[in-house]
Amino acid sequence: MHITKLIENFFKRFLPSPFIIAVLLTFTTIILAVIFSSFTDTDSSLSFLEILSSWERGIWNSDLLVFAYQMILILVLGNILVLSTPVNKVILLIAKNATSTEKAVVIVSFSVMLVAFFNWGLGLIFGAILARKIGDYSIENNIELNYPLVGAAGYVGLMVWHSGISGSAPIKVAEDNHLFSLMSSREDSYLYENLPTSLNFDLTVLSNANLITFSVLLVLVPLAFYFLSKNTSTDNATLKTLELNSDPLPLVKLRGLENSRSFSFIFAIVLLIAFFYQYSDQLTKFKITPNSLNFFMLGLSILLHSNFKSFLNALKLSINGASGILIQFPLYFGIMGIMKESGMIIFISDFFISISNEFTLPIFTFFSAAIINVFVPSGGGQWVIQGPVVIAAATELNVPIQKVVMALAYGDQLTNMLQPFWALPLLAITKLKAKEILPYTLIIMLVGLVVFILSLIVFKF
Repeated sequence: MHITKLIENFFKRFLPSPFIIAVLLTFTTIILAVIFSSFTDTDSSLSFLEILSSWERGIWNSDLLVFAYQMILILVLGNILVLSTPVNKVILLIAKNATSTEKAVVIVSFSVMLVAFFNWGLGLIFGAILARKIGDYSIENNIELNYPLVGAAGYVGLMVWHSGISGSAPIKVAEDNHLFSLMSSREDSYLYENLPTSLNFDLTVLSNANLITFSVLLVLVPLAFYFLSKNTSTDNATLKTLELNSDPLPLVKLRGLENSRSFSFIFAIVLLIAFFYQYSDQLTKFKITPNSLNFFMLGLSILLHSNFKSFLNALKLSINGASGILIQFPLYFGIMGIMKESGMIIFISDFFISISNEFTLPIFTFFSAAIINVFVPSGGGQWVIQGPVVIAAATELNVPIQKVVMALAYGDQLTNMLQPFWALPLLAITKLKAKEILPYTLIIMLVGLVVFILSLIVFKF
């Protein structure tokens, strides 16, 4: 297909590395902030040095650093889960069925979206390792494969994550009194005293509207990948076998507890008992927070590994995948600080809201979230800044708050297919480059765009 090849060649030739993209976005945001300040109220405009100060404060924002640590834990613990022997056996069984590019992309995209709906970090790492295993299997068995396309299929879970169980905005609005606390800093906060105490998952993630939307994507996205596989050439990469688990070390008396299955099993059971005791009330109300997810995955990952030595080996491998995020997260927090203190995020949101009515507000919220996500690829951080604006607009225009929450989530997750920030762990595991997978994820993004817009038009939520 000519257009696919054209996009592919363009990305391979011109797209820089994810870290360079973060640096370029930083410079772009600083320049835009300087221009934006010069055209707004001169009394409140920011000078170049003040913008740099906003950038520095954003980098070291304590709340965002806590959030970053929660997200890194989600990623690392999800990785450790996938590296456990039981889950690895499932991945190998799946990989053996991928005897062609057509089968591989359908299997990977479908299974990854299902896993990512439960947990974004687990879905991302599951997709990365599944794609890598399929690549290894194809080389061992002389199967011709478009490996970058399979890698792109492994990343597609990030297009459904924010409307899933681990989505930042749905999780936050499920917390008691979060909505009002979010609006409390506004001068007109008294207008929002009657906001719902919380919006549980049955109104957002597990609503009929969202489940139908997700189901449609489960069908259309694998079909789109199948169509792409029929119109692209094979592209086998030279791969080294991915070592999922290090060979077990011989028992050493002085370090026997590291190799003890019963010791790790007992500790895992204690963790899981504590989890269900602490979070059972929240689970019955469909409330899932980053802390509860991490606590559960910690207990489950220790349970599924044969001993602490296996767990720690998986931890070492998992930490490597998170290194790119660890160093780039502060850069994006700095961008967020500039956009927040300069008023750019509110300006973008207000612009779309100013041309909105009851019908178009969710759609414009979707587009504004999609644009902001390119500069600030953090769903939770974006919600903290953009959330008050869309809640105020929804209240004024009498639009269900849960609908604009999901609209923001849809927009935020859509442009992950264009922004390679979250692809860093996948790229590290698959040994692919961002410019090799983005031509395909861009096409998938167009499929998601149509589905999400139609969902916001058809469903009331």
